[in-house]
Amino acid sequence: MDNILVIDDEEGIRFSLSKVLTHLGYKVKVARDGEEGIRLFNNGNNFDLVITGICMPRMSGNEVAEYIRSSDKSDTPMVAMSGSPEEDIDRELFNCLLMKPFRLEYLVDVVRSFAKSS
Repeated sequence: MDNILVIDDEEGIRFSLSKVLTHLGYKVKVARDGEEGIRLFNNGNNFDLVITGICMPRMSGNEVAEYIRSSDKSDTPMVAMSGSPEEDIDRELFNCLLMKPFRLEYLVDVVRSFAKSS
């Protein structure tokens, strides 16, 4: 079973993604912002995928990605979610970009493309 970390400041996004991905058999942890996401990432969890919003309080998704890319788990696949203009996203840090609003079916396809158990 793949472990997925979802980081977003929007409760509805966290809830929806967690519900859909858990239903599909993934183990999901959620964080309200980048700082909480980094704590979970470093807390002995071996995440197979990180899905993060970009514009968040306290620590942006770009900052989360910079941290992960400089960690000993730098090869962890990362998906950016954003409703803001694409130029706010440091595309080189991410494996994939989802622009909000997106269809959950598209998210599922993206997750499955990175899943180890697919």
